[in-house]
Amino acid sequence: MTNVRTNSGDLNPLFHPAAHYASPDDVLNDETLSASEKRVILSSWASDMYAVESCPALREIPGMGHAIRLTEILSALRRLDGEDHDPPRPGGATMRLRRPWAAAWRRSA
Repeated sequence: MTNVRTNSGDLNPLFHPAAHYASPDDVLNDETLSASEKRVILSSWASDMYAVESCPALREIPGMGHAIRLTEILSALRRLDGEDHDPPRPGGATMRLRRPWAAAWRRSA
């Protein structure tokens, strides 16, 4: 059997990010990673594979001692893309589609 090293200093951060980073902000602040590498780590954390069954807004990352909110991960991905603001909340005014026949009907009435 081979001897596997589990010391966090010996693990590649790209393949074992939970051993190196405690939060999405830690990933963003690591200047040794490229933007693509940061995106890979954050996207893998956002994966439904790590969703907590009873609370899908949380992610349990193997090797990390605490759960991370999906909103934190998505916010970090937006900052990585240069979009500092959160997306608009749903529930704005609805748009009515124009129906050509409705305008003709109103004119004749």
